[in-house]
Amino acid sequence: MAMVGRNVAAPLLFLNLVMYFIVLGFASWCLNRFINGQTYHPSFGGNGATMFFLIFSILAAVLGIVSKFLGGNHMRTWRSDSLASAGATSLVAWAVTVLAFGLACKQINVGGHRGWRLRVVEAFIIILTFTQLLYLLLIHAGLYSSRYGPGYRDTDHYSVGGTTGDPMHKPAPVPASGARV
Repeated sequence: MAMVGRNVAAPLLFLNLVMYFIVLGFASWCLNRFINGQTYHPSFGGNGATMFFLIFSILAAVLGIVSKFLGGNHMRTWRSDSLASAGATSLVAWAVTVLAFGLACKQINVGGHRGWRLRVVEAFIIILTFTQLLYLLLIHAGLYSSRYGPGYRDTDHYSVGGTTGDPMHKPAPVPASGARV
């Protein structure tokens, strides 16, 4: 049970990475069509919220992909110092994904013709909002108990010569006592 956070978060990290790449691809295609004025394309469509939704979806996808790379480094090392970068970027990626989620809900509420690619982006953003939150909670599980993660107060890997301190500096050598020959 000591590695439950790591064993569940690693497959979720990979799943979210793949889903963010799919969102990036479809949202980029849709934004390109929208900019070119091709909203009549059968697999596109759109409404007044489309431009904002696509911009925030691309932003969420890029931030999500970057956070997954830092999360992969954290999964490899599983220490408190890597948890800080993975947790911070995951929180920012989740926040922007929630913004895109709100715009997806608005786009669905406004209605109108939305092609299958737009509906795919909407569905993936909605799913990613919840899976990213679950991933964020799993990697932060060590905050509450070091049983589920590295823990913020875990300093075992920083001990140098039996004392805790700066891991980059070695303690001063103890002078030898006795006569010099």
